[in-house]
Amino acid sequence: MGGFSVARYAPTEQGLWSKLSARDSLVRRLDWPLLLSSLALSFIGALLVYSATRGRDSLTHGDQYYFLLRHAMNTGIGFGLMVGTIWLGHRTLRGAVPVLFGISVLLILAVLSPLGQTVNGAHAWIVIGGGFSLQPSEFTKITIILGMAMILASRVDAGDQAHPDHRTVAKSLGVAVVPILIIMLMPDLGSVMVIAMIVLGVLLASGASKRWILGLLGAGVAGAIGVWQAGLLDQYQIARFAAFANPALDPAGVGYNTNQARIAIGSGGLTGTGLFHGSQTTGQFVPEQQTDFVFTVAGEELGFLGAGLILVLLGIVLWRACRIARETTELYGTVVAAGIIAWFAFQAFENIGMTLGIMPVAGLPLPFVSYGGSSMFAVWIAIGLLQSIRVQRPITA
Repeated sequence: MGGFSVARYAPTEQGLWSKLSARDSLVRRLDWPLLLSSLALSFIGALLVYSATRGRDSLTHGDQYYFLLRHAMNTGIGFGLMVGTIWLGHRTLRGAVPVLFGISVLLILAVLSPLGQTVNGAHAWIVIGGGFSLQPSEFTKITIILGMAMILASRVDAGDQAHPDHRTVAKSLGVAVVPILIIMLMPDLGSVMVIAMIVLGVLLASGASKRWILGLLGAGVAGAIGVWQAGLLDQYQIARFAAFANPALDPAGVGYNTNQARIAIGSGGLTGTGLFHGSQTTGQFVPEQQTDFVFTVAGEELGFLGAGLILVLLGIVLWRACRIARETTELYGTVVAAGIIAWFAFQAFENIGMTLGIMPVAGLPLPFVSYGGSSMFAVWIAIGLLQSIRVQRPITA
C-alpha cells in the first residue's frame, strides 16, 4: 500500500455520528495543527497580498484595501465551505460523486463557450459579474480525487479484494482523462500538471500495480514529447519553457517575471527589508505578485526566515495530511487524503520553484497564500475532507 495501512471498516454514518456526539466532541477530534497551520498561511497571505497591491491604483481602483478585503472574504467563505464539508462528511459526498463530477465537467466545458475569459494566456475562467470570476479547474481537482477514490476503493472496502485490479484502475483513470483533455484545450498546462500528479498519488496510495505507475510515467513523457513535436502548445507556453531552460534568453520579455522574482527574493537576505518596505514590491517590478508570484513578497520583505516560515507551515499541513491518510481504516479515505497531499505538495513546489528559477512558470497559485477565490475555496474544501476523514475514524466500544 505504499506505506498506508488499510483495514476493512465501514461503519454507518448514523452509528458513527451518534457515538461521536455521545462520547466525544467534534472539536476534540479535529486535527488542530492542520487547521491552525492553514489559517496561519491564509493570514500571512493576506498581509503579502496587501503589500503587493496597496500601491497599485490601476488594480485597486484607488482602494488600497481592495485585495486585502477580498482575500479575507475568500478565506471566510473557504472556511465556511470547510465546515460544510465536515458536516456533510466525506462518506456522504462519496454517494454524490457522480453528480459532482458531472457538474465539474459541465463547468470546464462552459469555459470553452462565450462565457469563458482569457487571463494570462489561459482561457480558463468564467465571468460571473460584479468583478467576480470562477476557475472551474480548481474544483475539478477535488472531483477527480473523489471520483478515482470511489472507484478504486469500491471493492476493497467491501472486502471483495485486497487491491484494485487492472479493470478497476482503468475505470478510475477514465475519471481523469476527460477533464484533462478539456483543460488542455483552454489551454491550462499548470492544472494539467497538478492533475497528473494527483493521479499518480492516488494510484500509489490505492495499492495499484506498479506496472500502472511505470506505464503512466512512460505515457506522460511520450505524450509531452508528442505535444511538443505536434506544435499543440501555445507560443507563450513554448516561450516560458525556453526562458526556463535559458534565463538569459529574453530578460526584458518572457524571462522578465522570473528574473525580477529572483532579484526580489535575493534582496531579502536573512530577515527581509520589512513588511511593506520591499523596493521590488513597492516599485511594482514583479508582475502578478498578488497571485502567482506572491512568494516573492515574502522573500523580499520577510527574508529567509519569513519565507522559511511559510515552508514550515506548508510542511505541517502535508505532515498532518499524511498522518490522516495513514490512520484511516478505509481505503476510500486513504486515497482521498493521498490525492490532496499530491495536489498540495506539487502545486506548492511548482509555485515556489518558479519564483526561484528551478521550475518553469506555469501560473499556479500558492495554496492558502495567493489571492484568488476559486483556489482558496478549493483548498479549504480539501481541508474539510481531511478533517472529515479524521473525525469519522472508527470509535471503539
